[in-house]
Amino acid sequence: MIQELTSSFGSTFEPSLLHEIAQVGTFKEVPEGFKLMEIGEYIRFMPLLVEGVIKILREDDEGDELLLYYLERGDTCSMTMACCMGDAQSQIRAIAETDSKLVMVPIGKMEEWTAKYRSWRNFVFESYHNRLNELLATVDSIAFMNMDERLIEYLQKKAKVNQDSTITNTHQEIAYDLHSSRVVISRLLKKLEKMGKLKIHRNRIELLNL
Repeated sequence: MIQELTSSFGSTFEPSLLHEIAQVGTFKEVPEGFKLMEIGEYIRFMPLLVEGVIKILREDDEGDELLLYYLERGDTCSMTMACCMGDAQSQIRAIAETDSKLVMVPIGKMEEWTAKYRSWRNFVFESYHNRLNELLATVDSIAFMNMDERLIEYLQKKAKVNQDSTITNTHQEIAYDLHSSRVVISRLLKKLEKMGKLKIHRNRIELLNL
């Protein structure tokens, strides 16, 4: 575990903190599509992502989902931190976008490390800052962007975090992430294909000039 931690967090945490994390943390490997966290659950561990991508979603009263942001290597989820600190139920759903590796840290260590390690305090505050900016970007896209613009931004971001210009999600899965309908997404994808922005294949979408 210490090797994975050093590779992903070595420039963030000092060696003594890395060794403490390795001592108390639980190493976990999860496959693509694995649900790491569910809405309404009480959180007992905070994830440190050492490999892969995790997507964070919200759900409305009717059960429809909305993609909030992605977590990448070296990240943690600030919304998880907030629930940990307040012993509150999770307000988000976390699903592995790709095969991922995480170190699950007991929440009891958060307060101790905040007082003991400056690097941990900085990491926590920076995580809050980054996730807040991503949430604001999501709100802005919903409030100020047309669905075709939101779709383009979604595809670009998805290609970036997966480091692959081929998107393997179904039209329905994209619709869930964007809180839209499959019919609307399919129509917009067809429009983008006619514009030469992408190519729709049977089970994948190939990005060309987005």
